[in-house]
Amino acid sequence: MRLSIARGELLDSLNVVTKALSSRTTLPILSGILISAVGDSVILQSTDLEISIKHTIGAGVEESGSVVMPGRLLAEVVRSLPEAAVHLETSSFDQVKVTCGTSSFVLRSLSPDDFPKFPEVSPGRKMVIPTATLTSLVRRVSRAVSRDEARPILTGILMVIEGTVLRVVATDSYRLAIAEAELPEPVEERIEVVVPGKALEEIPKLAGGAETVSMGIADNQIIFEFGSSVYVTRRIEGAFPNYRQLVPQDGETKVTVSRADLEGAAKRVSLLAQHNAPLRVKVSDSTLTLSAQTQDVGEASEDLMVATEGEPIEIAFNHAFLVDGLASSDEENLAFVASSPLKPGVFRSTTGEGFTYLIMPVRP
Repeated sequence: MRLSIARGELLDSLNVVTKALSSRTTLPILSGILISAVGDSVILQSTDLEISIKHTIGAGVEESGSVVMPGRLLAEVVRSLPEAAVHLETSSFDQVKVTCGTSSFVLRSLSPDDFPKFPEVSPGRKMVIPTATLTSLVRRVSRAVSRDEARPILTGILMVIEGTVLRVVATDSYRLAIAEAELPEPVEERIEVVVPGKALEEIPKLAGGAETVSMGIADNQIIFEFGSSVYVTRRIEGAFPNYRQLVPQDGETKVTVSRADLEGAAKRVSLLAQHNAPLRVKVSDSTLTLSAQTQDVGEASEDLMVATEGEPIEIAFNHAFLVDGLASSDEENLAFVASSPLKPGVFRSTTGEGFTYLIMPVRP
């Protein structure tokens, strides 16, 4: 194999495929990137056996061939090179020479015959999602995704598409986030699938330069295509919690508040909510008061003038969960609804149902 490629294009491609590299020391081949030179293109592939990524770029191919190179090391080498043409050449059966200007590296390689084949996915249903829409939706719910592998279903994000409405839902059982948006084209039949949270969080980052993302759903896999990249991940099987039943529709107390003002106040008061101390929210008349106290450290409080309806209430939350929810929204104003100190509090959009964030209370 012998080829040349612009350093910037190669680095951008490596930044995409390194997202699927495995850290398993028992399978060294999974820490490598399969590089295949064919015609006037170079195909880069990586996999950790759960996620597989393929990226194609144009290159000057003098001699076709394939090789598996150490992924992260190659990326670091290319990142360190000046902006010029990078030449890759197999110098022996297990070595690749990398040259750029006056710089020269020789890296050990592995046999492409040992690299796992890229998954062949035949999606039964496909849809096209604007990248900006997907980015906004994932950002609004990703903080509520569970990182506890003991309950795999909660490590995923539920995607529901009905007509032109795309809804995404995430929960870690302590909080629940729901966001939805309109798609330019309707789907013929309702789609419901749970996508691994880590995978779905990466898609908008990798697809930033593409206007749309194509999503295809097969029996046990999901395929995303954007630009020159193909991203395949497994579906998470199981029953996602019935989020509709979890969100109360009404509450005895309703507050309309500036999201930015509330987020700023919550961040400041949270400085004194140390060692798992809760953040208390008190609503009375036209005032919302945030307060926190940590023994032997100090206390803080801040008042916000708000529009209130219903009964006074005092409820306590995990301060990090509260700040996460407020930071995830891009609404100008939010409605806060609560029924009692022992029932969940809900933050939702004041216009439509674009964003809902439920958070379980804690004992003050």
